[in-house]
Amino acid sequence: MRAVVARVTEASVVVEGEVVGAVDEPGLLVLLGIHADDTADKASVMARKLHELRVLRDEESCATTGAPLLVVSQFTLYGDTRKGRRPSWTAAARPEHAAPLVEAVVSELRRKGARVQTGRFGAAMSVRSVNDGPFTVLVEL
Repeated sequence: MRAVVARVTEASVVVEGEVVGAVDEPGLLVLLGIHADDTADKASVMARKLHELRVLRDEESCATTGAPLLVVSQFTLYGDTRKGRRPSWTAAARPEHAAPLVEAVVSELRRKGARVQTGRFGAAMSVRSVNDGPFTVLVEL
């Protein structure tokens, strides 16, 4: 499981002209990729790491500040570009495996009390963000 986490002042996801998820205050934009071998156990660990990640201002986390998270599934995080000019997607989980794990991360975040917005799995999404810093990290399990 892999996440690109950006500290943002605002972010949104648009599908077919409709805003489907947004944060309009400082928080985190999480682009979440699921590996073909990932399990529900990893979803729980990823949720904890995202919730407690101390990357907000003054080394705070969403857990300590209540800052929102916008979680967007992104299989392209497992694109392998080591050979040739075209990425290979073989490491990325198939949609039927990935969708429940993305939902498991979101559900676990909400169970922890996090305020979570999401994109729409499998949709063509336009993701907009205003990065704060900019500050972006890779979280990998």
